[in-house]
Amino acid sequence: MIMKQDRSLIPACDVDAATYEALLKATADIDGVGGYKLGFMLGLSLGLPRAVEIARKYTTKPLIYDHQKAGTDIPDTGKGFARVCKRSGIDAVILFPQAGPETERAWINACRDEGLGVIVGGLMTHKGYTRGDGGWIADEAVIEMYLTAAREKVTDFVVPGTNPEAISKIRHMLESGGTIPTFYAPGFGAQGGEIRMAADAAGPNFHAIVGRALVEASDMKAAATLMAQQLKG
Repeated sequence: MIMKQDRSLIPACDVDAATYEALLKATADIDGVGGYKLGFMLGLSLGLPRAVEIARKYTTKPLIYDHQKAGTDIPDTGKGFARVCKRSGIDAVILFPQAGPETERAWINACRDEGLGVIVGGLMTHKGYTRGDGGWIADEAVIEMYLTAAREKVTDFVVPGTNPEAISKIRHMLESGGTIPTFYAPGFGAQGGEIRMAADAAGPNFHAIVGRALVEASDMKAAATLMAQQLKG
């Protein structure tokens, strides 16, 4: 298991170094905050080892690295990615396996071999992503990203917080195949998603990933506390 709680708020740390540390200070002691998502801004500017070192000054909660988007290269490169994440102190990673099933399976297994938790996404929050919405990614391919992960015994998935209907469909699809999913969803605040609606669609195991609505708040601690309360059953 990646998360210790069934439901929690996960601050998205797609920020500069100063804001990152301020966010950690403000939220680390909130019970409803279950972990932190570290993005490429921190990975490229600070380096993952330093980003983890800063986080560990304030919290022992899980650190999830979101490479935005990992799992889009050839199968063999998954080993290097997983090794770097593990040696940096990351606990889990998010994969969006848009490069096909061979890469997806290889990267999932490479991450597991390093002892990393694996979270797989397929559908994103923005318009113009899937072919049915004017984008380039085939709708059926998105479904296969989730199903392939489930066949590899992955139980943690990223879904769009902006689309509760899609969350319900993905949940039903996974549960029909015997998977009990844990969902992680971005898309709240600036993108228009509502935490309560997404949580209802996702079921008992749900973690809301919140970025701008939290880091741009005048009081990050109060904002995080309020958002976490919305996740209570």
